[in-house]
Amino acid sequence: MVSQTADVIVIGGGVLGSATAFELADRGLDVVLLERALPGRQGSGTTAGNLHIQAIHTRRPGQGIAVDAARLVPLQKVASDLWEGVEERLGRPVEVVRCGGFTVAETPEDLAALHEKSAWERAAGIETEVLDGDAVRAALPQLGPSVLGATWCAADGYANSLLVTPAYLRAARERGARVYSNAPVTALARVGQDWEVRSTVGNFSAPVVVNAAGPWAGRVTQLAGAELRLEPLAIQMLETVRAPRFLPHLVQHIGIGLSVKQVGSGSVVIGGGWPAGQLTLGEPAPVVDENVAGNLADAVRVVPELAGLGLSRAWSGPLAATPDEMPVVGEVPGLTGFLVATGTYSFTFSPLWARTLAETVTGETPQVDVRDLGPERLLATAGKEAISA
Repeated sequence: MVSQTADVIVIGGGVLGSATAFELADRGLDVVLLERALPGRQGSGTTAGNLHIQAIHTRRPGQGIAVDAARLVPLQKVASDLWEGVEERLGRPVEVVRCGGFTVAETPEDLAALHEKSAWERAAGIETEVLDGDAVRAALPQLGPSVLGATWCAADGYANSLLVTPAYLRAARERGARVYSNAPVTALARVGQDWEVRSTVGNFSAPVVVNAAGPWAGRVTQLAGAELRLEPLAIQMLETVRAPRFLPHLVQHIGIGLSVKQVGSGSVVIGGGWPAGQLTLGEPAPVVDENVAGNLADAVRVVPELAGLGLSRAWSGPLAATPDEMPVVGEVPGLTGFLVATGTYSFTFSPLWARTLAETVTGETPQVDVRDLGPERLLATAGKEAISA
């Protein structure tokens, strides 16, 4: 079968792959995107869609290694600025809502962490304010008596995860990108100056491949001839029945895995990274009842009015975790022209990682330095030659 040629092949049609295809096509490159199933139906379509602008809690339930939250804060500021212009660039709404957010503390240790992170945020240009318990309950009376304090960030919010990926894809197509659904990649090989990519819909050739395959990123890298320490796993989210508007802001917790927001439909979406059951790639991971109960208990304690709302659904979503719980973005050493981007908070960082990848591909100096987040630190073994197709 004769290969179709392109400048760049993007593997993965979630929010990150779609955003990257858009950024590359917007720069005039000939782009092919290959998605193994339907775009945006895996992690990107199951995420709670939060835009994490102030510093995050460092551990989700069951997580062994803490996130380096201080390192991420300057990147969150840049990502926030990019989200501000997403709808204008794409030419269509994606329901970016800057409702503002409170990150709460329930222990003296967590309260101290709020003051520490507020210093990081101010240094990065993110405006936050630390409030004590009485002040924060005056600002948001829905918070429970266990809350000792909180940081307020007006830039916190969310976007509609069901709209963002399709919007990026449509804008990429408008700029000439070729998008193939139900097109899993079956083989990768470096042949001369190009990558030969085989898929179920045909063969493609390009000097650059971007691996944005989310939980499949490790398997795609293996096809290219390297081993990255990436672990696919699944977390779960909850949604209540619809209710009259009572919660105007995003609520998160600095010490435990918890996020709570009321969306436009009136339902309340509860997240925080609580793990689902064992993930088999390509299949939904089972929801774990005791983790649903634990997540709900935390949510009701922090926002007691949730106790009167029934739960309408619980679901799981896959992601790729790194051993240090940090994102990974950049070229894989030993695999010229093979780039990867995945890891924690990919939804929040998607506009930034897409721009960074496009800058790298086109030879521009990336506007943010993410060399410390490159895949070299995750490299287990790398073949000198890619696996033969």
